[in-house]
Amino acid sequence: MPNFKRIHLIVMDSVGIGEAPDAAQFDDFDVDTFGHIARERGGLNMPNMGKLGLSNIREIEGIAKADKPLAYYTKMQEKSAGKDTMTGHWEIMGLYIDTPFRVFPDGFPDELIQRIEEKTGRKVIGNKPASGTEIIDELGEEHMKTGALIIYTSADSVLQIAAHEEIVPLKELYEICEFCREITLDDPYMLGRIIARPFVGQPGSFKRTANRHDYALKPFHRTVMNELKDANFDVIAIGKISDIYDGEGVTKAIRTTSNMDGMDKIIGVMEDDFTGLSFLNLVDFDALYGHRRDPQGYGQALEEYDARLPEMFAKMSDDDLLIITADHGNDPTYRGTDHTREYVPLLVYSPRFTNGGSELALRKTFADIGATVAENFGVTMPKYGTSFLGDLK
Repeated sequence: MPNFKRIHLIVMDSVGIGEAPDAAQFDDFDVDTFGHIARERGGLNMPNMGKLGLSNIREIEGIAKADKPLAYYTKMQEKSAGKDTMTGHWEIMGLYIDTPFRVFPDGFPDELIQRIEEKTGRKVIGNKPASGTEIIDELGEEHMKTGALIIYTSADSVLQIAAHEEIVPLKELYEICEFCREITLDDPYMLGRIIARPFVGQPGSFKRTANRHDYALKPFHRTVMNELKDANFDVIAIGKISDIYDGEGVTKAIRTTSNMDGMDKIIGVMEDDFTGLSFLNLVDFDALYGHRRDPQGYGQALEEYDARLPEMFAKMSDDDLLIITADHGNDPTYRGTDHTREYVPLLVYSPRFTNGGSELALRKTFADIGATVAENFGVTMPKYGTSFLGDLK
């Protein structure tokens, strides 16, 4: 089969499809993001994912198993030693992460907080795992009165700094984040990301602005995206993809404000003439519903996403390949607020598949996607991963 001109890769952030074999090593037991959401809602209405073959991977309540699935389908097992966003995405593009990024479920050490206070001349308040909107509601008024920085974390390897734009100017907030990035690159912190979280408004009506900025670690090695860019292919990063890879291998970055905006953006990109990869992360599943343990909201978001897929299908020609997957699990029915170690779905579709799809072998690493993309465009193959391009008939 001739190669595809364009590959569109969608990562449904945190949409796992059942407990991975090594889940217990990550303190996860009986976790199943897709399955438990469907159970809580009495079934999911996702006919388009169903037609692709989602319930052929494993049956999900409310989603009919396709007699003739349109896509090739299977599930993937994460190889790397982590269950965070960066680890999952980096592995998708051909890396293997053997040392997990650090997380701080009890807040950051006093030594780190003191260094930030000494450097900035501002006190730190918060210093705990929290929802970004809830912590500014809790501490925003104190921050405005004192000028103290609101620092918090999450289940991811991340240090977030919230500050009112009229209290801490953006330039200063960004400089503080750059300092925090410098001092947390290596042991004992090894943080994946520092995130500036500016907001505006008054107590009772605070609102985060679009001036968020992520300071991520650069991938430890070259990814398939680097190979594509160096070979003059387009690599269009939509949503937080550019931040996750710290801009490495990206030829164009497009920000998004929500899942629906992300779907708008990728559909818009599909109207353009390009050769290479468009790569979208749909973050709301994780940030708004998984971490907040909201299975009802999560399920509704899945159904809203599914309803947009026909718009994508309509933009596709035989030269297009669509790959849909996830980066980890985040079972909203599980205890705590952390990600969950799960298999992730893999659906691979093109209008070129006139006879429909079929089951692919279980993938033992997310890097099989990167290997497939690399083979398709004839660039250097990643060290990890096995291409399934030849299995697409």
